[in-house]
Amino acid sequence: MPLESTVSPIRWENNCLKLLDQRFLPDKLDDYVCSTLEQAAQAIADLVVRGAPAIGITAAYAVYLGFSQSRRDANYDFQNALDHLKNARPTAVNLAWAVEQQNRILVSAKGYSDTALLAEKLLQNAQSIHAQDLQANIRMGELGAALIEPGSCVLTHCNAGALATAGYGTALGVIRSAWSQNRIDKVFASETRPWLQGLRLTAWELAQDSIAVTLIVEGAVSSLFRSQAIDWVIVGADRICANGDVVNKVGTANLAIMAQHYGVKVMVAAPVSTIDMDMMNGDQVELENRAAQEILGSNYTSNAFVSAWNPVFDVTPAQLVSAIVTEKGIVSQPDRDKMQRLTRVNDNPSPVL
Repeated sequence: MPLESTVSPIRWENNCLKLLDQRFLPDKLDDYVCSTLEQAAQAIADLVVRGAPAIGITAAYAVYLGFSQSRRDANYDFQNALDHLKNARPTAVNLAWAVEQQNRILVSAKGYSDTALLAEKLLQNAQSIHAQDLQANIRMGELGAALIEPGSCVLTHCNAGALATAGYGTALGVIRSAWSQNRIDKVFASETRPWLQGLRLTAWELAQDSIAVTLIVEGAVSSLFRSQAIDWVIVGADRICANGDVVNKVGTANLAIMAQHYGVKVMVAAPVSTIDMDMMNGDQVELENRAAQEILGSNYTSNAFVSAWNPVFDVTPAQLVSAIVTEKGIVSQPDRDKMQRLTRVNDNPSPVL
């Protein structure tokens, strides 16, 4: 049995979406309650919820909330609200994917008079996306753990755990599974500036499940690789392109470049919904930039000579990735042909491509 996570970041209760507000962790556990599409979209934009799978799940529930509002208010511009939702975080492909899943139901029922039944179908589909993500995470954890030799040391970056998904994790799902099988001796996590997801979220989440973790600053990665026998870098993804390029939290490409130099393997764990076969390579992906103030804080607020550049994601070339682990199987040394074969896999997944 996989090691279950004690963290439940997304809950549907009393016709409201309750999100564990990640902005306040680890100091405070507080729910952000969404009863409208706009509140859910704002939660995505403001990093109340983050991580591509969790964003997708939130978006699926948001569509239901928006449709319900359109039933109550004839003047509500539902289509405009959907467009706003899709643009809340442009890089995470799961957001647009989840909205499209819900939109297919809406399109197929165009002119349908029973709006109550249609609303119920949207809610059921959101709940299905939620449940399927959890099962996909557990499957990824099993497949990824099988690649890790007993006694290994691993490094993870940002947060690709229960908080970023339905409640188990992609990269941390692999780590959870491998830890429960006594395959991992030590876990390192990068601090992950400027939002400190590694410090605030990953370390807290692993500690909740009694998994020991050692934090490092990003600038110490090369020293870590040089002085410690690190076997795997394990990360998640916000988008995987048709050629296997991986878009993930900024700093991932740095890790992969250094990993290649030191002979460390790189594993990317992500659900198939993260794969975007319409993006030929990472150069085509719109990479989100956030406010300079996230880096500057209260420093230099009135200094015209000091600014900050704050990209949220970077692109790791496919040739630096040892394995992409999905619920449908593993792509070893990814390329365009292998990614195409993976996306054609039906409900009988192939272990390794």
